[in-house]
Amino acid sequence: MVRVKRGKTAHKRRKRVLKQTKGFLLGRKSKYRLAKDALFHAWTHAYRDRKKKKRSFRGLWQIQINAACREKGISYSKFINGLKKNKIEIDRKVLSELARKHPEIFEKIVEKIKK
Repeated sequence: MVRVKRGKTAHKRRKRVLKQTKGFLLGRKSKYRLAKDALFHAWTHAYRDRKKKKRSFRGLWQIQINAACREKGISYSKFINGLKKNKIEIDRKVLSELARKHPEIFEKIVEKIKK
């Protein structure tokens, strides 16, 4: 029976792991055992922070909308409540964009809510 050598597969696997740890510090980029452990931690943080990113951006949009609303003489909570009562369905991302880049359009939305 022919002897099966498995070095090729293992080498490929290890090479792939070390390629993913490019830029890591010390032995985590060059030693397989350390690199593997570092990658597991990195993937955990990456997964968690993809979720966290959505929360932090929503908070940023709320702050920007609040600042723009205060300039127009209305609080953020009254503004959001007015949007819901007037059935204006614009999400916070678009509202913050309007407040920053197109203040004249944002002004019209605020005037409609104030009525």
